[in-house]
Amino acid sequence: MLNYFGAVCSSSLSLIFIVFIIGVVGYLLGAVSVKGISLGTAGVLVIALCYGVLIHYFPSFKIGEKNIVLWSPALKNNFSVVSSIGTALFVTAVGLIAGPKFFRTFNKSSIAYLVMGIVVIGLGVATAIICVKLDSNLNANMAAGLLTGGLTSTPGFSAAKEAVEGAAQDEISAGYGIAYLYGVLGVVLFVQIVPKILKTDMAKERESFVAAGSVTIPEPKGKLVKADEFGFFPFFLAVAFGCLIGAIKIPIGHDAYFSLGNSGGTLIGGLIIGHFMHIGKLDCRVSKQTLNFMRELGLVLFLIGAGVPGGVNFVSNVKVSYFIYGAIMTTVPMIVGYVIARYVFKLSIFNNLGSITGGMTSTPALGTLIATAGTDEVSAAYAATYPLALVSIVLGSKILVMLF
Repeated sequence: MLNYFGAVCSSSLSLIFIVFIIGVVGYLLGAVSVKGISLGTAGVLVIALCYGVLIHYFPSFKIGEKNIVLWSPALKNNFSVVSSIGTALFVTAVGLIAGPKFFRTFNKSSIAYLVMGIVVIGLGVATAIICVKLDSNLNANMAAGLLTGGLTSTPGFSAAKEAVEGAAQDEISAGYGIAYLYGVLGVVLFVQIVPKILKTDMAKERESFVAAGSVTIPEPKGKLVKADEFGFFPFFLAVAFGCLIGAIKIPIGHDAYFSLGNSGGTLIGGLIIGHFMHIGKLDCRVSKQTLNFMRELGLVLFLIGAGVPGGVNFVSNVKVSYFIYGAIMTTVPMIVGYVIARYVFKLSIFNNLGSITGGMTSTPALGTLIATAGTDEVSAAYAATYPLALVSIVLGSKILVMLF
């Protein structure tokens, strides 16, 4: 009987089962609201991290003679694929949503978003350097991991690892895992708490925000042909095109290269396809329903794929002082960046928070901000800030490990 049950259990604990059961419990947790503040989709991340902690202590167990494996190097790679697919779906959807208006509304005031991308990351790097200088037990490799984890930047994390070898790479990985939890939840909560502290009239702010961002989008001339009913053709095209863009390597020094990676590339791909809306007679417009679905599905897959390994790494490497440093590297750029965006660039609260999520390269926070603001128009500020922030964190993380 135990052997039979073990065989059934082994089938149930497949990767597909794990991904979807984490989603089920995560959405239940995210639905819990305390004084109007909830985790929303980020509840999935909390459950994914908890599962990661669980399998760190119990990577396998036996039922009868059957060995049930919950964690292995192969599973780690599978979760990495889940995360990558989720990122591609989410970021491409954001690009396609923002694309029709992004280039048509880009003007001198849009420079503020570009500057914000540099400012937020610059503040994070400066905070990391200060922490290294103040604590002799904190080296640059660990600080780079904490910084990229605190800013939830996989490209920055990868760039830092490429700049070093051996044990130094393990330190960067450890730091990333320690800071990642607060890096996600900190920004997710920040975009919900700030409007409440400021007692923002969300309905009024949303009305003025949408009106200010209104722009006439020309309809494509001539009769267009749809390749499919749901808009999967243009969506998949944007993903594939974006991956090609992300694969381009730009030399930035001796044996050093920069690339946007799949996350940055798919964002650009989505913006371009969304802007032109057609290729010859082929209709490349995607319905709002399809984009919203892809965005949410991508976000959930990203949170699960990144959260489970993050939970394993967190337990393996956690140290209270390092966790605090990581939290500081998340909080300082977020708060100071908000103040600069509000008082220097005079951005509205939605554009302000949109630029902060882009500057922090925080995919989950944008999802939360869209739900909080009640409009996906905030994606434009994220899309405008994200690319330069991505470039900045890649360069900043490399500078940190190479010079300090």
